[in-house]
Amino acid sequence: MEMSEQSAEGPELVPGLVPGPTRPAAAFHQNRVFLDLFWDLTKPEQEVRLRAVDSLVQYLQSNNKELEYTLKRLVDGLSHSRETARPAFSLALGQVLSAFKDLSLLQTLDRIRVKYNLLTVKKKLQRNAMFGSLFGVLALHQSGRLTQEPQVMVACVQLLQSLTPHRQHLKDLPTKTMMDILNQVSPGVFEQVLFSALQSDLSTPFRTPEQLHLLLVALQRFPHTLKPKKLKKLLGFSTIIHQDNVPRLTELLKTVANSVKKEHVLPPVMLDLLKLSLREDSFQLFWTKVISEGLLKEPPGPSHYLSFRVLGAALPLLSDTQLQDVLKGDVMRQYGLHLLSSQKPGRFQLAPEMEVYVSSFLQGCKDVDRQLIVVKGFSSLCNQGCPMVPPSWRVVQHLHSPALQAYTSWLLDMFLRPQLHLLLDVSTKKSLNPLNSSSSTLVHRLRKWIGARLVALVDNQQLKKEEAMVLQVSRFLLFHAFFSSTAVCAEVPESREELSVPLQEDTRAALANSFFSLLLSLHHLPQEQGSEEDGAPHKRLLGVRADGSMWICHIFDFAQMLLQQQHVEPGPAFGPTVRDTWDSLLLSVSGLRKKMKKAQSPENKAFLQLFLLVGLYLFKVCLCSVQTHLCMHTHTHTYEPAWVEVLVEVLLSLLSQPSRHMRQVCKMVFSSVCPHVTQPALSAILKVLEPEPDDADSGLLITDDDPGLNREEEEEEEGDEGTQEEGLGSDDEDDEEEGEEDGDTTDDEDEDDEELQEGVDPEFRLRLMKVLEQQNALAKEEDSSGDEDLGDEDMMKLDQSLAAVFSEQKKKTQAKKDEKSKLKKEKLLIRDFKIKVLDLVEVYVSRQCGTPLVLSLVQPLLTLIERCMGSDRELHEQDLLRRTADILRNKLFRAKVYCRSVEDRTQELHDLLETLLNKVLKLHDSSVALYYFSACLYLVKVLRGAPASKGPGEDTADMSSLFKGALSSFFSRRKSPLTTHMFSDLFTRFPVLCVDLLDTAVQNITTGVREHQRGQACVLVQQALQSREVQLLLAGDPWTQLCTRVTSQLLMQKALKDKLQQVLELCQCVLGHVHRQKLPLSLEPLQTSLQELSSTISLNRTGRLEDTYWAVMKKFGVLKPKAEKIKPNLADDSKTAPKRKKKKGFLPETKKRKKRKVLETSDSTANIQPEKAQKQTNKESKKDFKKKAKKRPAGAAHVQDSPAKKSKFLQKKKKKEKGKAQGQTQA
Repeated sequence: MEMSEQSAEGPELVPGLVPGPTRPAAAFHQNRVFLDLFWDLTKPEQEVRLRAVDSLVQYLQSNNKELEYTLKRLVDGLSHSRETARPAFSLALGQVLSAFKDLSLLQTLDRIRVKYNLLTVKKKLQRNAMFGSLFGVLALHQSGRLTQEPQVMVACVQLLQSLTPHRQHLKDLPTKTMMDILNQVSPGVFEQVLFSALQSDLSTPFRTPEQLHLLLVALQRFPHTLKPKKLKKLLGFSTIIHQDNVPRLTELLKTVANSVKKEHVLPPVMLDLLKLSLREDSFQLFWTKVISEGLLKEPPGPSHYLSFRVLGAALPLLSDTQLQDVLKGDVMRQYGLHLLSSQKPGRFQLAPEMEVYVSSFLQGCKDVDRQLIVVKGFSSLCNQGCPMVPPSWRVVQHLHSPALQAYTSWLLDMFLRPQLHLLLDVSTKKSLNPLNSSSSTLVHRLRKWIGARLVALVDNQQLKKEEAMVLQVSRFLLFHAFFSSTAVCAEVPESREELSVPLQEDTRAALANSFFSLLLSLHHLPQEQGSEEDGAPHKRLLGVRADGSMWICHIFDFAQMLLQQQHVEPGPAFGPTVRDTWDSLLLSVSGLRKKMKKAQSPENKAFLQLFLLVGLYLFKVCLCSVQTHLCMHTHTHTYEPAWVEVLVEVLLSLLSQPSRHMRQVCKMVFSSVCPHVTQPALSAILKVLEPEPDDADSGLLITDDDPGLNREEEEEEEGDEGTQEEGLGSDDEDDEEEGEEDGDTTDDEDEDDEELQEGVDPEFRLRLMKVLEQQNALAKEEDSSGDEDLGDEDMMKLDQSLAAVFSEQKKKTQAKKDEKSKLKKEKLLIRDFKIKVLDLVEVYVSRQCGTPLVLSLVQPLLTLIERCMGSDRELHEQDLLRRTADILRNKLFRAKVYCRSVEDRTQELHDLLETLLNKVLKLHDSSVALYYFSACLYLVKVLRGAPASKGPGEDTADMSSLFKGALSSFFSRRKSPLTTHMFSDLFTRFPVLCVDLLDTAVQNITTGVREHQRGQACVLVQQALQSREVQLLLAGDPWTQLCTRVTSQLLMQKALKDKLQQVLELCQCVLGHVHRQKLPLSLEPLQTSLQELSSTISLNRTGRLEDTYWAVMKKFGVLKPKAEKIKPNLADDSKTAPKRKKKKGFLPETKKRKKRKVLETSDSTANIQPEKAQKQTNKESKKDFKKKAKKRPAGAAHVQDSPAKKSKFLQKKKKKEKGKAQGQTQA
């Protein structure tokens, strides 16, 4: 940017570019900055190249003398070897020609043709010459002056035509350049000048795709020139898409499809051909003969993908009738087969591209009917009744409101009266199963998808929808999921529509899941904005209608209205007991509504939403028994529990339901009652998290017969995206079932092998022995002679008896397997339930971290972490572990707000601290010990922040004694779970405790059980000495005494390499304090000990150790001795120098081809100049060696090159000597 700014202001700002007298010896010398512009054109950065183009044009506008040189350099750069440099030189040349109108285009073209003539250029430079000619024409075209000089334009076209055959290097670039020229030419110039030049290419359009594309561009650009009569004279037919041209068009398009199979784009020639078919009114012929009967007859591959892309690109161009025909034709059917086959891993998927095509069409289309045709067409593509587009297809977000309402009505009508004959069903040979192809199965799959599709429409927040449509969908799903009508009710519009096919129980279950997913979507649905008069942004409420009422309230009122109707019956799950629960719940809801009318509060709103959601869940499952079982703890109490405890029990029971909406509502309700939570209520939550499996199982109730269904239902509620996978994967059901059967058989074989390894069941062996003895089939020892074989009847009896025994054993084995799988599923359910309960714990810790009750969470959560981090834990425990660790570490221990009023619980906290520290010492895993130690530090923070119940020093003394024991254990045990980082954190956060523990750390510098512990003692002591708080606490004589004790401990050290680094760093720290504070310490013994250390241990192995040692000695005034540099003796080195090793990658000397030297047989020359000839041969050998050294890679030995002038002098001298020698021989 600086260069462009300087050149824009004028030539004075560019140093050295002002014209002036030049030196005679430098006639062609150019300014350095000006020449750098040409180097910038070759840079890989695009911004640098564009800046260089601008700077070059600006410079030339003020210095015309460099114009000729610039043209020469730019023309030479058109064939640059770098791919990024050629367009830069072409752009620069075009800008120069555009800026200077006096420059002749014809002369520039002649210069390009002469420079890059393929007949005169060398063979190895022909490729660059081709690119030079191509980019030269591009430069002339970019100048904008080509249309003003028709002769130059014709010459450029002819040059491009000569480059067209070289497709190996240039591909279709010459043809594209001709198309760009055609797009800027006026019809008159084309008819008078270019038509004759392009006639040869236009007359053979079916030879190559480029020539066809050129003709299509000409037809599109100049329709009045290329009229049907002229086309018939030129081609022999008046239209391009003709019955006779179909085979040639098909073959040409197959070539086009193969050429773009890696780019995954629609070629422009295909789009132009489609537009031409619409202009010629031959679209039906083109689509039927060329696409359907031509490209689609090929095996699945590039030809099919080209057809699908044409389908997506044709959507904005077709009429309504053509759209309906295309979306029900063979191309759409083949696209459905592609969707089925592309689900396998590693297959190419064109669905994302088609989604882009449809999305762009819906976004740009203003016609509601056309939008509806396309959406209905893609939704009608089915596989065994299930549409193949996903339920959450996001292209519908561009639908207008009338189109969305019409699409929703079509979905509802298709649900009530399924018309399978109107759907485009796609199936393969594998999916033609009579069991899966029955009409009831197809209708069930279709209705299940429609339910998920309706929920996705409401859930899509980018989609503009009216409240009436949302309420219509909600009432529809609720009615058909849980109710049925025996007669038409005037107050229930849903009862007026009759079902052509009765609803199955599986369909009702799927609709129930969709309904509760809809409740979750409504809970997050933003409030509809009214008039946008207020420009100030405001936060939109969620889950609320425009009038301020909650969506769930309207759905609850509708359910109550349905229960009051005489001709509407609820589902079988809604029995008399559930009806009584509903009535009592209705009273609570009415009471809460009255309270909210008087004064709205978050607590009342949360409770109202909870009661409404529980009431709606009564239609799905009977929650009364679940709540009774889970609240069994209330019956064991001798006192009546508080309302918070009952509420917590209810929330725990609701969390056992597989519903994400219920989970969020429970969190919201619990967050509103957090200030009222008591210790028994918190204990009820913690009891669920107890690690003992017996207690955990007794507190939970698995209500489903198949525990694995809970996770499936919750996943369906999150998006119901499994419908798509079911629809798309149905073709592979047979393969999957076979794979599952194979997996089951292999599992059975593995388990049988395990049973064999474990040993045969003794009871099974006894039963076998009894059967064999009854049939006399066992050979006894006293039977020396072989008995006769058993008869047929006896053998049949024996087979039946053995079959009965083995079948019974197989049943027992299968029962054991089922029991194991059931236990495993129960464990998964318990894990998921505990993770949900951790939501409540996290909410309480986040909102009430300053209350004393939060301290009771520490030990249970630590116990849970210890259990989950055991070596025998399975992978499904890791989620629970991560969640618990996050709550402890980030929400509790690192919280800025903590409990400061422990009241009379100080002694209890001291006992808890002692318990946790003792637990740390008994652990084996340091990762678990880290959490326990962090909890201890958290308790210390609480105790330090609370008012002391004892004296100010007694609490500190008690804590110091506890941590002193832990520190002593760390230094005295070989395998301790404690780490240095734990005590380092303690020293940093609590300097008072650090002062009390310093004596123990200093003592263990020499008394540690191992070298590692002694080195870590040095690290801790060094950290304490560097702490500013510790220095202030030990100011005066205590600080001097501490430095004295540390110095005495250092004198007692042994010269051990492993901890020497830590010892030296501690010495450096102590000496620094002594010198700065001028402490009265005797350092001579320490200096003597350190000086002796250099003689016992080699310090040259590691640079860090040596540098630390001499840094310590520098404190005593002893500097590191400098190494004396000894000059090598060249004579001795030449004698004792080892032979040079042969370098890898080079030929040996015996394999190298040597130059033949001309031997002169002149005795006179040998006698006259023997010494001179010997010197000359030595110089020549050195010269050859230097040439070889230049060819060596970077790793080879480097030999200094001799000056170039000396080598020329030697060559001339050699020629003179040869001439003299030849003259003497002739004489």
